[in-house]
Amino acid sequence: MASALCCRTSSPIFSRSPSSLLRRRLPLVGAFCVLSLGITNLSPALSSSFKTGSRFANQASAKDVPNTGMESVTRVVPSIVVYVTVPNREAGKKLAESIVKEKLAACVNIVPGIESIYEWQGQIHKDNEELLIIKTRESLLEALTEHVKANHEYEVPEVIALPIKGGSLQYLEWLKNNTRN
Repeated sequence: MASALCCRTSSPIFSRSPSSLLRRRLPLVGAFCVLSLGITNLSPALSSSFKTGSRFANQASAKDVPNTGMESVTRVVPSIVVYVTVPNREAGKKLAESIVKEKLAACVNIVPGIESIYEWQGQIHKDNEELLIIKTRESLLEALTEHVKANHEYEVPEVIALPIKGGSLQYLEWLKNNTRN
């Protein structure tokens, strides 16, 4: 079950042209925006449509949709998504495997092709990196952060946590059952 929930399969995508790679990554960028900013922060016009229901009148209203939030569910725990950047694939795999092995997270996705632009020691840098998307319990953030700092080659590794407000109850239960207490 875990492999079906977390892991991806081999794909012929890597043999395609760069433009098809870009088309495949654009939805991923959109997903990051929605995860990071939320739908209401991305488009005020779309946000007001969701509130009034004017644009989506044929869809069920919020009161008709079952609650998938974690507040009232005892089978899950408060959970987070943590972003960590790494310099290359090998470093990402090594860190991801150690995190899962230590049960600091249930799943770590490795996203290739991230370009980071940042200021470090007074200079602007541009680096190709990989992004780790880590799903874990909120209560493990401190231990996860310490593990990343101890096993990362950067002097100041990025560790950014976002709350999971809801989702698939089966996935959230699986996340709980595959991380340490």
